[in-house]
Amino acid sequence: MRDFEIIVAGGGPAGLAAACLVAQEGRRVALVGGARPKRDDPRTVALMQPSIKLLGGLGVWPGKLEGQVAPLKRLRIVDDTGAVFGAPTITFDPTEIGEEVFGWNIPLALLIPLLQARAIELGVEIIAVDVTAARSSDGSIDVVTPEGTLAAQLALAADGRQSVLREAAGIRCNTWDYEQTAIATSFDHSGGHDGLSTEYHRGAGPFTTVPLMGKRSSLVWLEAPARAAELMAMDEQSLAVEIQIATHGDLGRVSGIGPRQAFPMHGLTAQQFAANRTLLIGEAGHVAPPIGAQGLNMALRDGADAAALIAGAADAGAVDILLDYDQLRRRDVWPRQQMIDLMNRSLLSNFLPLEMARTVGFELIAGISPLRRYIMRQGLGSLSASVGH
Repeated sequence: MRDFEIIVAGGGPAGLAAACLVAQEGRRVALVGGARPKRDDPRTVALMQPSIKLLGGLGVWPGKLEGQVAPLKRLRIVDDTGAVFGAPTITFDPTEIGEEVFGWNIPLALLIPLLQARAIELGVEIIAVDVTAARSSDGSIDVVTPEGTLAAQLALAADGRQSVLREAAGIRCNTWDYEQTAIATSFDHSGGHDGLSTEYHRGAGPFTTVPLMGKRSSLVWLEAPARAAELMAMDEQSLAVEIQIATHGDLGRVSGIGPRQAFPMHGLTAQQFAANRTLLIGEAGHVAPPIGAQGLNMALRDGADAAALIAGAADAGAVDILLDYDQLRRRDVWPRQQMIDLMNRSLLSNFLPLEMARTVGFELIAGISPLRRYIMRQGLGSLSASVGH
């Protein structure tokens, strides 16, 4: 059996960032399940300023990302549902809250290798196998892999929606499915985006364009599963026409469709975020539709809170640390998930009172500057004070 102080399960961006954060505190860290990044991965992540600060504190930002990622200068929500009571268009401007940009849109194919390289520089041992089981005792947690058993004071479960570590810790979760499939891709356009990201709210879910470098944008398109299958089967020219129609020509002529992937939409909320020497990170603890760019930003805050709580602790898996982490993450994650779920369901529902409530809410946001500024600050989120030092 090999001993570490911290074991991180899951080699996606949330697990890699968490491993870097705790290793930076001088901990002996093993990361089990190293990700295998794909060059044609179409997914990008819109990381808000606090998350960018975290990357800067890790020595990853801007670094090799400079000149390859696009700033998010404004965010716009357009009611494209065709509802009887249409909501006004809302444009969020970061200058209202003293920021130049909200954040940056970063391709995962660029971000994951940089986090892997930084983890190795910080002494993280990456073990590219999956966790098969785990068991905790009074003083440690044992994590079982095909290559042997590892022991540590604490495990960070960043091993996704089907988390083995969450199950082993006895943490229950609420799960549900949406009648939606998300399509991720990118495309060229003849007009400029000027750093504007637009979330078109449609009857089947959001259709979101996010700036990339030059005259190119990434796209996350939520549709009914049957319609999504049709879109995935289209040739490039036909899909370009569909995207141009959906954007109402706002970006000009659409062409150059990139690789595309489809993902069924699910929801998950852990009933607690820590137990039995295990902290839940990212999708092991929360899964939500891609509305408001909250997913990875919340996951990075998971890792930041974990690193802040265990800093200097003699026993990183002590009960008081688990309790504090659970309370911190509940306060951040649960309200956001509820709002995202409500917003998504309001698009899928034809219930008139719900449509009216959404419209009234948007009118208030559009018309009341203090409320709009509050929502922008909440959307950015905040990290633990120890991050970015």
